[in-house]
Amino acid sequence: MRYAVLLSGGVDSSTALWELTRDPANDIIAYYLKVWLEDELESLGDCPWEEDLSFARQVCEAAGVPLNVVSLQLEYYDRVVSYAIEELRAGRTPSPDIFCNERIKFGAFLDHLAAGHEPDTRIATGHYARITDEGDHVLLRRSPDPVKDQTYFLAHLGQHQLRQTHFPLGTLTKAEVRRRAADYDLPNKDRPDSQGICFLGKVRYPDFIRHYLGETSGPIVEAETGLVLGQHRGYWFYTIGQRQGLGLGGGPWYVVGKDTDSNTVHVSHSEGAEDRARNEFHIEDLSWTWQPPTVGRVLVKIRHGPALVGASIGWIDDDRMRVTMDSQDRGVAPGQFAVLYNDDVCLGCGRIAGE
Repeated sequence: MRYAVLLSGGVDSSTALWELTRDPANDIIAYYLKVWLEDELESLGDCPWEEDLSFARQVCEAAGVPLNVVSLQLEYYDRVVSYAIEELRAGRTPSPDIFCNERIKFGAFLDHLAAGHEPDTRIATGHYARITDEGDHVLLRRSPDPVKDQTYFLAHLGQHQLRQTHFPLGTLTKAEVRRRAADYDLPNKDRPDSQGICFLGKVRYPDFIRHYLGETSGPIVEAETGLVLGQHRGYWFYTIGQRQGLGLGGGPWYVVGKDTDSNTVHVSHSEGAEDRARNEFHIEDLSWTWQPPTVGRVLVKIRHGPALVGASIGWIDDDRMRVTMDSQDRGVAPGQFAVLYNDDVCLGCGRIAGE
């Protein structure tokens, strides 16, 4: 089998590469996707990709695998960055990692392979997820590591993409991956996990937002009383349910709303925020990994993490679905994605609509 392994410079993708080298029949080429523009890096300080690329090269040299650097900078801006900026401006909560996977790693990069006449090449990554072949279709399944499971970020992939994808770490936990990285004596075996979006490594999400939208002071207002409690740097830095970074005393305080016209962030104390918690919402811009689910019971995630909540679903029309969760959540934010599951099978996702 021929594999194109996407290396980020981190321990997960590097271990995935070495897992594939255990089979001498595998034909492996590694790729580092360069997505960040040089002029943007200057405003963000340290370059987030030079160190990543250095580790990727060291890993490939040790494995005896060639490494190619592919520039998808314009595609990344057009398909991921512009989407995130527009969602933030509209007061919604974007999920750039979902579109980074669907539009870049398994989108533009698939196009790159096809242009190079490599249609039979599978893309291998360090994602924590599994794919099972069911004959006429494949299924995307959750990882056995509930904390690291990344199916939330892969839920926008369709059958064509999933059929050309391989996850060597799919059956492993993070602890097992760290042990294998130590066994392989990888140069990045002790490197901390990246918290940046997509391939951005050390770039923090607030810095990403600040670069494009800047800072504009506005009031933080108690939703119940209209009392101004403080000032913020711009509504685009905040999301519904957010507790950290408000700088208010006497908390806990939670973001419960945003007014984009007046640049106002509305907050409530814990009791008020709990009263505003929701268990029902609509999803739109639906995308399915195989086929649409029927009306019935599912599990749902409204953010990346181990929490799965039971829910009932029903169709509103051909493009929208109603989701009613078994429990209330004070962090249901328009723009973020709700991902649906049948047991461990990821069914697909939809964007949470505004009220």
